[in-house]
Amino acid sequence: MRIKKILCRLYRLYMGGTMREKVVEQKLIQAVRRSGGLALKLISPGFNGVPDRLLLFMGAKAAFCEVKAPGQKPRPLQLHRMEQLRGLGFRVFVIDGVEQIGGMIDEICSA
Repeated sequence: MRIKKILCRLYRLYMGGTMREKVVEQKLIQAVRRSGGLALKLISPGFNGVPDRLLLFMGAKAAFCEVKAPGQKPRPLQLHRMEQLRGLGFRVFVIDGVEQIGGMIDEICSA
């Protein structure tokens, strides 16, 4: 049992913390679906730095979301793309933890 605990701690250190970006993104997708929305994965060949997800909700409510592992920040190119999207009038969010998901969805849906 002691070896298992040590291995778990080493794995968390190796992965950069206790929660990976993939876990945050999966929780986001689940929460958006429970709210009746879609969380579309964005892939944009030739146009790097776009946010990870386009979130769509009833009433033509939409926002972009960049998902990061806890404590991580967007790269400079990602920040530039976010400012471009905001300049076009879109809402853009950055989340790095599951505790931020509910508040973000509430803000999008109440706009």
